[in-house]
Amino acid sequence: MVARPLLLIGQPHLAPLLSLLAADYDVMSLWDQPDAAALQRVDALIWAGEFILGSELVDAMPHLRLIACFTVGYDGVDLALARERGIAVTHAGDVNAEDVADHAIGLMIAHRRWIVAGDRHVRAGQWTVEAKTRTRSMGAARLGIVGMGAIGIAVAERAQAMKMAIGWWGPRDKPALPWPRAASLMALAADSDIMLVAARADDHNRRMIAAPIMDALGPDGLLVNVARGQLVDEDALIAALTSGRLGGAAIDVFDPEPTDPARWVDVPNVVLTPHTGGATHAAVGRMAQMLMANLSAHFAGAPLPSPVA
Repeated sequence: MVARPLLLIGQPHLAPLLSLLAADYDVMSLWDQPDAAALQRVDALIWAGEFILGSELVDAMPHLRLIACFTVGYDGVDLALARERGIAVTHAGDVNAEDVADHAIGLMIAHRRWIVAGDRHVRAGQWTVEAKTRTRSMGAARLGIVGMGAIGIAVAERAQAMKMAIGWWGPRDKPALPWPRAASLMALAADSDIMLVAARADDHNRRMIAAPIMDALGPDGLLVNVARGQLVDEDALIAALTSGRLGGAAIDVFDPEPTDPARWVDVPNVVLTPHTGGATHAAVGRMAQMLMANLSAHFAGAPLPSPVA
């Protein structure tokens, strides 16, 4: 009888995949601390791409030929090391882009229309006839999108329907897009009421949303991040919000995760969600389907459905 491929699942929150994968593969989990002999037999690693995959773990798996990221993101994987070792890397493609875009628009509305703060206001008994709060319209608001991939485009399409004015910036021009590209990230911030971070994270853009960008966005500006926490200088963000140099923030991703709740206790004008932008039932189901398709293709020697370029 031919031995089945051995898969290693990396993170505990991926545990529901164990039963799904067990029908076709032998599966073990990293959190059960497999010994060196077991790791040497691993053929493929199932990984959550936002987590750093250290070279020591890769070194412990000499037969590893596939790193299959369950997630859309794969910034925690050293692609140069994978190429050097002849290891293929796959991810979930853009299967959750529409859901992340919905969440991004929801964060904008929640902050700009005072929905979260208004809920707290009512619950605290602070709503009186005399105390009436005015909020900011979404229509005609200038939205600057950092990173115009699948998520950025999906947000722009939604924002356009809401009659927002859309601009964007990314390191490479995309002439086919109908929205104007700013000359620089700084220029985009200066010309935006809302700045959305939707860029893919890599070694070159860590903390690119730094204090000068926040200052350009200004005391009436809103910063929204649904990409990766490391794209924003979090210390500078908290300082800008606390001092009033930045009007507000709506954040779904943090650096590191999970974030320390004490870090945000006294920070004003911020809406926080626990990295749930792409975590819908439908999107997670599509991620599982893409994972299975990548594994099946890899072990059949067929082209991978969603390889990392």
